[in-house]
Amino acid sequence: MRRILAVLALATACSSGGKADPKREMTQRQRDSAIGESKIPGAQGVKGALRVQDSAAARNARLDTIQ
Repeated sequence: MRRILAVLALATACSSGGKADPKREMTQRQRDSAIGESKIPGAQGVKGALRVQDSAAARNARLDTIQ
């Protein structure tokens, strides 16, 4: 899995050619979401981590409104 992610990261870094359009760059969240939706090994783990992150953010937002 590490090898696949390394190849993906390398391909993403090399594809910009140094003159990437800021409007077309993906955020880390978008990259993680794309990996989570793919069929590569470990994708379900990424998807689960995103779900946990969303849950924690929602819980923190609820706690912030209590004060």
